[in-house]
Amino acid sequence: MASGSDDEFVTLLCTNSYPIEHTETLISTTDIHNWDLSAILRCQTVKIKAHRHRLAEQSSFFHGLFSGSFSESNLSCVSIQWNMEVFINVLKCVYGCKVDVTSKTFLSLFEAALYFGAESLLLKCKIWLSEASSTKGPGLHEIHLDDLIHIWNFGLEHANDFVPELCASYLARNFLKKRGLADLQMWAISSKFFGDVPYNLLFRCIKHPDLTVYSEMHLSDALLVWLNANTEKLQPFGKVEDDCTGILKQIRISLLPLWFAAGKRRSCYFTELAEESIDTIFRLLKIPPADSIGVFEDGDLDHLRIRVTEYSKKVNLSGCPQITSVILLLSLLPSSYRVDLMLRKSIRQSLINLERLSTCRDQCGSGILHGLPSTLSFEAVEEVDISKCPRLHLESTIEIFFKSFPSLRKLRATHLLNFKTTTLHKLMLKCPLISEVDLTIDITPLIPAQVSVISSSRAIMPLVSSNSFSAGNNFLDMTSYHSQPSVSTITRLILEGRSDISDLDLQYITGLCVSLRYINLKGCISVTDTGMSNLIRRCGKLHSILVCDTSFGINSIQALCSSITSFGPAASDFEKRCSDSLAFKLQTLHMGGCKGVNERSLLDLISQTQALISLCLRDTHLVDDALYSFPGSSLETLDVCNTMVSGAALSHVVNGNPALKCLNARGCKNLIHQGSNASGVELSSSYSCRDLYAVLGKKCKLEEIALGWGFDWFSLVALRPAIMSLRAISVGLGGSLGEDALRLLPTTCPMLESIVLCFQVISNAIIINIMRSLRHLQALALCYCLGDISTSSFKNSFTNLRKLRLERVTPQMTDNDLVVLTQNCASLVEFSLVGCRLLTSDSLSLISQGWPGLISIHLEDCGEVTATGVSSLFNCRALEDILLRHNGSGIASSFILDAASKMPMLRQVSLDLCDALEGDFDIPNHGNRYFLSAVKIARCKFKKSPNINFQEAHRRPVHKDTLVLVWNSQILNSTVVKERI
Repeated sequence: MASGSDDEFVTLLCTNSYPIEHTETLISTTDIHNWDLSAILRCQTVKIKAHRHRLAEQSSFFHGLFSGSFSESNLSCVSIQWNMEVFINVLKCVYGCKVDVTSKTFLSLFEAALYFGAESLLLKCKIWLSEASSTKGPGLHEIHLDDLIHIWNFGLEHANDFVPELCASYLARNFLKKRGLADLQMWAISSKFFGDVPYNLLFRCIKHPDLTVYSEMHLSDALLVWLNANTEKLQPFGKVEDDCTGILKQIRISLLPLWFAAGKRRSCYFTELAEESIDTIFRLLKIPPADSIGVFEDGDLDHLRIRVTEYSKKVNLSGCPQITSVILLLSLLPSSYRVDLMLRKSIRQSLINLERLSTCRDQCGSGILHGLPSTLSFEAVEEVDISKCPRLHLESTIEIFFKSFPSLRKLRATHLLNFKTTTLHKLMLKCPLISEVDLTIDITPLIPAQVSVISSSRAIMPLVSSNSFSAGNNFLDMTSYHSQPSVSTITRLILEGRSDISDLDLQYITGLCVSLRYINLKGCISVTDTGMSNLIRRCGKLHSILVCDTSFGINSIQALCSSITSFGPAASDFEKRCSDSLAFKLQTLHMGGCKGVNERSLLDLISQTQALISLCLRDTHLVDDALYSFPGSSLETLDVCNTMVSGAALSHVVNGNPALKCLNARGCKNLIHQGSNASGVELSSSYSCRDLYAVLGKKCKLEEIALGWGFDWFSLVALRPAIMSLRAISVGLGGSLGEDALRLLPTTCPMLESIVLCFQVISNAIIINIMRSLRHLQALALCYCLGDISTSSFKNSFTNLRKLRLERVTPQMTDNDLVVLTQNCASLVEFSLVGCRLLTSDSLSLISQGWPGLISIHLEDCGEVTATGVSSLFNCRALEDILLRHNGSGIASSFILDAASKMPMLRQVSLDLCDALEGDFDIPNHGNRYFLSAVKIARCKFKKSPNINFQEAHRRPVHKDTLVLVWNSQILNSTVVKERI
């Protein structure tokens, strides 16, 4: 055997193009399992002694070389002209060693496998790419987008059909990714290489049945990003229009949110599709929810099928008023329903049951989908958002969740007044894994501590309405569920704004949610202090309590500070008692506006909050002693606006909490008044403020800040180290930044996204500098500012600006200025204008044409804007909030009813009787209010004021009172208050 060994081996000569050492080494494949790859790659030349037979057997390249009649066939040494590291991995695979295929190595290994004809490595690469394209979630087979593009291009160039198919599959299934504990995000468009994706790859991706996006809107955004990045590349070939049409036609425009479609009517690529989408949405809106079974007769339902795949983790339908329970159900049917006659009959019967449910009580909901096949289950879906979908029948929708989303853990159902306690209970029963529920609605304007009530009345709502679905009563009508006691897994519950929630409802809910850790009751004005204290005592795992603008008071504080007996026997010393209290374990405490808490109780509470991360004490009886008693060191958010705290007390807290990111101290007049430290030593106001900003500058890295009294140029300079990453700044009354400080703002805080300036002295030059420099700016508010300001400040294009408030700052604005504003701030969705008295009746038309995607518009004291009517405003089909006051008496009495019927997302309307064409406004009832939740109608009285230039007195309107109509799931509350709200 020894004599024949030389013929059995061949020496492979490999050269390293980038050696670390100019050396030569000899290695043998007999010891391949022990090769030190890092040491080998350091050498300039490597000679590898390998078995001829093994190479010929495992590689078609060597088989042809050694068995042919080439001059190299009998050579004892063969030179390998290939990347050394890649070739060594080819040899390792030939000899059965482990070779790691990754996103970065796949292409080089695959190319080498093809060249050398190494079938084992070729198979390994195919398996890796196949597994990568089918694996759920990120893992060992993650492919970076730039690598995916290179792999796609290589596959096309070398006619490997399986490679392009698997690349398209991978991109489709991984359009969304969840990285670690982060939320789902658009993986594709978040990559800087998304614009480099070839057209054919993108097209095959969006046509792929496994395309995974959580809403049609996000797919649209992704495609628009790609088109914007590729316009210049496509124009020379005249392909822009064709490629736009080909890609954008894949969007299911029937499923776009109304506000999104309305906002894209001015997009250069999306205009026609946006108009088509809006027409389709309103056609669907004309079909009563229970009658949408007629959609089932449509032969092709692809345009109504929500994109849900086995890889989907989230489904987002928010902002889609056209969605009904029937459409949701049809979206989740298997494709076989088209050809299977028996299945179609079964589905149709289920839809008939669903239609009947609209006239039944809660108990009719059980089992309506009994006849549907089990293939409707999407077990990966953990989160669903149905916010602002008023036409969904909630009982049947929960049945669909039960059938199709068995792993559902998070539900957002905000701004749905018909989501009642009974509905929540059914959700707990049908979705046993549910852990987070968000039922936020608009907080009522009738916060007791903020208004002076003149008169009030209530009207009970009917159980069933022809325009909206509602099922069952609240807590007192839950006898059908009492026979099915259960314990919920809900840990996070948001009931913000739910004025219909009572103490009894809260008691029932918390009796089921024994694991509750986070509760948001902001604006729940019907819940009493006793009710909240009972909740606190029953939920021993609570770590976050948000109770702003409620009756939260002394009883609730006593419950927070008392020992939790279930955690062990009460200790004798004070510290042990504190550690056994919920207050000691609280991470979030928001109690802003809670006037029922006195200074002593607040001190007792704050002194025990060791673990707080977020604290809101705005508009409370907060004084220095409470802040000095705060023992925590983990605060990230602190809101003390409109309180009596001094700069010294605030700097004491900041000094002990270096992780502070968000601070709101607007309206704190004592920041510039004399204060005292923890020892009672009085401090001058200058020291107090100077110390506060010095501590903030040295200790913190702020992201949001709101200040007023005492905030000036020197303060900004002191803060400079802390605000380099600031995202939002608000300066209010008492602050005086001046032109130098405002000029410094863009360079000091280059990442700003939101700026609010009130009562400041500003100029056109300042605004132009801000708008040119801050490319991330999305929200700008200029309120009651002095200086030389005109709309010439907005002469440049600001595509990122989404919210703009100009209140009493541009009195000389004309219609022409408004046109310029609509052209340069084309992406606005919220617009507020006050005190522009030169505007004419054409202004409203200019606004609605320039910003058809507005969701909020506030116009007050703006000349003759509404003098000839407001019909042009109906072009803004997605409006959710309208305020029109003192703009001309041309608003028809039917405006509220007309707006509610033509704007399906409209929730809030604020008017003034001075603008009523016929002296009054028609008030909607429950049947024709549609999505409305609050209407405010202010009323003025005329006051005589002497005028020296005229013999007769001049009559001017002054506010008298406001009629406020607020709907919840049970009642209409009609209240007259003194304030102008």
